[in-house]
Amino acid sequence: MGWVSLSYPATRITHISVNMDIKEELIKLKKDALEDVKKIVDPDAYKELYAKYLGRKGELARLAKGMKNIAESERPSVGILVNDVKMALESALEDAKNTILGSFPDTGDSVFDITLPGNKVNVGGLHPITSFIWEIEDTFRELGFGVVDGPEVESEWYNFDALNAPSWHPSRDMQDTFHVKTDKEEKMVMRTQTSPVQIRAMETYGAPIKIIVPGRVYRNEEMDARHEATFWQVEGLVVDKGISISHLLGTMNYFIDRILGAKTRWRPGYFPFVEPGLEMDIECLLCSDGCRVCKGTGWLEFMGAGMVHPNVLKSAGVDSNVYSGFAFGFGPERLHMLKYGVNDVRLYKSGDLRFLEQF
Repeated sequence: MGWVSLSYPATRITHISVNMDIKEELIKLKKDALEDVKKIVDPDAYKELYAKYLGRKGELARLAKGMKNIAESERPSVGILVNDVKMALESALEDAKNTILGSFPDTGDSVFDITLPGNKVNVGGLHPITSFIWEIEDTFRELGFGVVDGPEVESEWYNFDALNAPSWHPSRDMQDTFHVKTDKEEKMVMRTQTSPVQIRAMETYGAPIKIIVPGRVYRNEEMDARHEATFWQVEGLVVDKGISISHLLGTMNYFIDRILGAKTRWRPGYFPFVEPGLEMDIECLLCSDGCRVCKGTGWLEFMGAGMVHPNVLKSAGVDSNVYSGFAFGFGPERLHMLKYGVNDVRLYKSGDLRFLEQF
């Protein structure tokens, strides 16, 4: 019994001594390591310090192995301290790598040059036609125009009848128009022009009115260098007392001069929703003696326009005896082609970044 009595206190003292030694070493290890981290100046120093303290044969691993000599009751507290030191060192080393040295390889013999420029990150951008339409909108806003929008799936009444295009008109043939099957009794089409918004705008706001309508339109066209089945159109409408054809000519000549600075010419044209009707041609800036875009004429058909037909005003509930107006419609793609020397309208929908990123 005497031997047992003497040996028990001795064993307890040994465990306490080992426990206290490990804790003190861990605290000292943490302090020394954090001081060493502050001295890191290059990738080699980082890797050397990481191996010294956190490597498989490092100082922290050596001390952790000593836990087997600690009494079981003391191991949890020492384990918590080991984890605390490990997390503190990992965090400090990670900060040193990211904020002091930048990103460099953790393995291998290569050295990262922190003076090299970073890798370029590819980001999306606006389609050239989108940004160009915004430029067109800004130009017309300077002239006092508002910007409105309307549905792309439209009723035949708004797309044709209200625009003075009766059922026998050629533009209503299947070869030109995409018809849409719906549950409604009213016949629907993919709008062939943005002109239906003229009627909707006058119904909503009445007269006087001064607007442009940019939007996509759809026609069953055979695609070539200057025709697409889906394309953009910018419609314009001005209705007020005393509006004459001179207002139309002045407005559009100013617009073309501002956007493009090219020569224009006007000639008679027929459209059911205007009377009289005009067409504007722009000199072809893509060639000097004819090309496939202008078909060798040196001029590019650009826009239809004219004085709003009284029947159209009547359809929208506007008194044609009091008000008159002009309307126009053009394709921004064709204008963009002339401005930037693009010789094929199909390029805009090609998805070819080599083309799109030029703008």
